[in-house]
Amino acid sequence: MTIELPDAHGGLRTYEPRTEPLALAAGAPFGSRTVFSAAHVVADPYADTTPDSPAAVDWDATLAFRRHLWSHGLGVAEAMDTAQRGMGLDWAGAAELIRRSAAEAKAVGGRIACGVGTDQLTSGTLAEVRAAYEEQLSLVEESGAQAVLMASRALAAAARSPEDYLEVYGHLLRQCAEPVILHWLGPMFDPALEGYWGSSDLDAATDTFLEVIAAHPDKVDGIKVSLLDAGREVALRRRLPQGVRCYTGDDFHYPELIAGDEQGFSHALLGIFDPLGPLAARAVRVLDTGDTAGFRALLDPTVELSRHLFRAPTRFYKTGVVFLAWLAGHQDHFAMVGGLQSARSLPHLARAYELADGLGLFPDPKLAEDRMRTLLHLYGVTP
Repeated sequence: MTIELPDAHGGLRTYEPRTEPLALAAGAPFGSRTVFSAAHVVADPYADTTPDSPAAVDWDATLAFRRHLWSHGLGVAEAMDTAQRGMGLDWAGAAELIRRSAAEAKAVGGRIACGVGTDQLTSGTLAEVRAAYEEQLSLVEESGAQAVLMASRALAAAARSPEDYLEVYGHLLRQCAEPVILHWLGPMFDPALEGYWGSSDLDAATDTFLEVIAAHPDKVDGIKVSLLDAGREVALRRRLPQGVRCYTGDDFHYPELIAGDEQGFSHALLGIFDPLGPLAARAVRVLDTGDTAGFRALLDPTVELSRHLFRAPTRFYKTGVVFLAWLAGHQDHFAMVGGLQSARSLPHLARAYELADGLGLFPDPKLAEDRMRTLLHLYGVTP
């Protein structure tokens, strides 16, 4: 049976859905790479999720999705960009998410790292930015999770020089109980982060970033780089102090960066590993055996889907991620906190369905097809 999908030109095209999914079994953690999936949150569809209302989360479905990721050996990167931090999920919601997910991780033996930011503030002085970071760092450390020091909109607005970044991050790293992950999120993900590290010149910003790490290498487990520039990430990776990891956040070039070269490789902390979790886990286990070609053969075909989901404006990739979770049966609805289910067009979602189905990502292809047909009907698409 075929399905008629809308294209970007106002027409319909015929697609024949697959009938069998890939067999992607759960498994143990990996040996050669540390891999986190940045996980989305499941909205409560019966609550008010308009853009100005507090986030309303379906906690059962949200935690069930994290158990799904842990069952495949992936770590969970919690309360980060993929969870709609600053785009529907406020600090109060993020704090509750961190508490609940960290407790769940302890219960099932899952690895978890949680985002530490300053989203209590819309603006503030450097002292207020430090205090906001400290409040969140304290909560994450008390929960027992690893901390990810995220880029701060408030710091980007308050800082007047690279020295301001050196002072704030140095202050935080000196008081961290355990090594943290530093997160450099590019402006394609959040325009408010333009000029982070004190300069819009990425070479100068990189130097400041490395200066922060060099001053406190014992407090930095690794860095997460989300600049969508593979060459820049490799160059940065090669300049890191011994023992500091690079976690790729590049949703365009992740297979080559994780595979690495003769001088090293990247670990991973990726939003695209939310929908790709089981397939990504299989690929990393193949890499664990030393079979780089087999790893690339599994993961390279997924890049087209990732580039589609993360196309500009990149920050709305979360809509596609949640849409695929609905089609895959991980949640019963296509609603998002902040109403962001409306952030992508029907042709965009139709293409995401086609690419994901072609990869065999849906555990129940018929369910995914039926839900895609429901969405088409809702939009008034008649074959």
